[in-house]
Amino acid sequence: MTDVKADVEYKINFNDNAFLLDHKKFKLLEGILNTGSITDASKLIDVSYRTALNYINKIETALNVSIVSTSKGGKGGGGGAILTPEGRSILKECKKINAIMQLHRDVNEIETVVSDIDEDKGVMELTKNDLSIKIPLDRSYALGDNILALISYDNIFIMLEPSTSSIRNIIDGKIVEMKLDGEVIKVRIDVGGVELYSFITLSAEKDLNLTIGKTVYIGFKAMSVATLKL
Repeated sequence: MTDVKADVEYKINFNDNAFLLDHKKFKLLEGILNTGSITDASKLIDVSYRTALNYINKIETALNVSIVSTSKGGKGGGGGAILTPEGRSILKECKKINAIMQLHRDVNEIETVVSDIDEDKGVMELTKNDLSIKIPLDRSYALGDNILALISYDNIFIMLEPSTSSIRNIIDGKIVEMKLDGEVIKVRIDVGGVELYSFITLSAEKDLNLTIGKTVYIGFKAMSVATLKL
């Protein structure tokens, strides 16, 4: 598993309780799982044994659940430790969040406004400049709310012509930059006065004959847009 940044926090919910688990505490739980020892796990994250116990106590108190089970003996004659089923479940959630963050580390961030709500169709419209984005209806949002829309580079498709499909958002734009990024090409497109990025393969770039200044259509599903109220 690829490590996440040290300042990342995982919001863990358990039986109506919540706790923000930072990277060190996540690595502590992972260390206990792998070593069977709180002492060894604390060394891996460069904290004292007492600090490690304090981390565990904070998590258990906040979530009102036991996450580590200790026993006498263990490796080298010291005390052993294992994660409880609840502790394993919490660690699993952290790893899932980590995997999602790695998968979607390249994300377009667009500050928009809720400009329309269609209760009958179950959709909302977010706008910025001349860009309009359709997303599923979220009743926690109201007209005029400022919303941060997040769209992964990988979720934006580039087309030469608009097509009829399940993709709700199909918008014309102009390519303003193309840059090789490892094994893919990072394409920057001006769409309604907003610049969005898309990743495409080298073969797709050749098939579409893309060039800077070329007019194209981008498409992304309504469900692929994550939102956050500002």
